[in-house]
Amino acid sequence: MDVHQAKIVISAVRPNQYPADGLEEIALAGRSNVGKSSFINTLIKRRNLARTSSKPGKTQTLNFYLIEEKFYFVDVPGYGYAKVSKTERAKWGQMIEEYMTDRQKLKAVVVVVDFRHEPTIDDKQMVEFLKYYQLPIVIVATKVDKITRGRRDGQKQMIRKALQLDKEDPMVLFSAVDKTGFDEAWEVLESYLEL
Repeated sequence: MDVHQAKIVISAVRPNQYPADGLEEIALAGRSNVGKSSFINTLIKRRNLARTSSKPGKTQTLNFYLIEEKFYFVDVPGYGYAKVSKTERAKWGQMIEEYMTDRQKLKAVVVVVDFRHEPTIDDKQMVEFLKYYQLPIVIVATKVDKITRGRRDGQKQMIRKALQLDKEDPMVLFSAVDKTGFDEAWEVLESYLEL
């Protein structure tokens, strides 16, 4: 997809704030600072529509980005950030769970992981949660440019195994730096949308 129009429509914390236009949605989940915002910005060819931050835990709302007036990317708060109080994390957890389990227009959830490292306990729990609720999952492994080509297959297998992915669960190797996986990411995401 060639994106010419993208804008943030609302930062929501409650269902009554979600857009009511009936457009389809793809959510993006991942650890704080894993590269979700960079992934969004790269896909829509914008430098900083989705705010990247050196401070983890910055996204505290569900951010709805309207893409080409056709569908939404929904950026959810990053998980696994220690400096946020337990109460705050529980609140985010409840908000994310409510959105993901009740939202009819949610077509798939992109789980963004760092290609360089083994998935965290939080990554594994997120995938388990999504599988439990039978939500389609797309794994996007970022920072792939930091791993030599020779090591990529082994790294990919390790991540698939750690997350207990099924054969049909797509995994896209992605780099915001050299645009690896750009076309593949769009292809996979578009397959979940009725555009």
